[in-house]
Amino acid sequence: MSTVACPECESGVSLDTPVLNEIVECVDCRSELEVLSTDPVLLGRAPEVEEDWGE
Repeated sequence: MSTVACPECESGVSLDTPVLNEIVECVDCRSELEVLSTDPVLLGRAPEVEEDWGE
C-alpha cells in the first residue's frame, strides 16, 4: 500500500496497488484523481467527463 499527497488538498490518498489511468477519490476533498504514473506514484486531477464520452 502506498500513500500519495492529493494535488488539490495535500491530504494523504491511500492506494493498494496503483494502476496507470485508474480513477480514485480523495476522502478529504472528494476530488476525482487519476493515477498518472506508477513509479513513482503520481496523481493528477481526473479529466471532466465530456458529453460525447461513450458514444
